[in-house]
Amino acid sequence: MTTLYKTVGENIVRLRQLKGWTQEDLAHYADLTVSSVSKIERGKSNPTLRTLDRIADALGVETDELLRF
Repeated sequence: MTTLYKTVGENIVRLRQLKGWTQEDLAHYADLTVSSVSKIERGKSNPTLRTLDRIADALGVETDELLRF
């Protein structure tokens, strides 16, 4: 499972950076805390599907894009 969390986190970082956003920006647009975004991006957190959906919406992508290997 750790590999899945790490992959999701790496995908979020990549997509966030493509937008030129900081973790603070993503947290704001996804209505999350910066700490939560940081933990998810580092693969240290198990985000719910709702949280992944909020992140995807904020980034303007489909949720499944966060799960791609």
